[in-house]
Amino acid sequence: MPMTVVDHANQPKDEWRPGVLTRMIASSAIGSAQLCVFEQWCDPGLGAPAHLHAVEEVLTVLEGEAEIFVEHERRHTTAGQSVVIRAGLKHGFKNTGTGILRVQAILASPVFEAAYDDARETPRRWLPGPG
Repeated sequence: MPMTVVDHANQPKDEWRPGVLTRMIASSAIGSAQLCVFEQWCDPGLGAPAHLHAVEEVLTVLEGEAEIFVEHERRHTTAGQSVVIRAGLKHGFKNTGTGILRVQAILASPVFEAAYDDARETPRRWLPGPG
């Protein structure tokens, strides 16, 4: 299959956790071989808890403002800013604004895999489909 077109306007958003909606853009679930790309919409005060990946990630703030932490360093970020997170570093973010925070995450793997401090979190998402 040389080209896959994903119609995001008709793609549902999934509730990742209460107050955090996610829309997958590219992953092994739709045939991506090397990338996982997704967007999230986070209510004020919410975001992603402490976790790490075995691959590099680029986290971009598309709308709103966030506090992003990598290990023990914290930065206030706003729309149009990205943070490059090296593989194996503990990180996370939260919406520090009063409106919805919209972020995009790009991981150098077609499957989302993370190790969380909170064992209740789902560690793998967007696995290859049957066939």
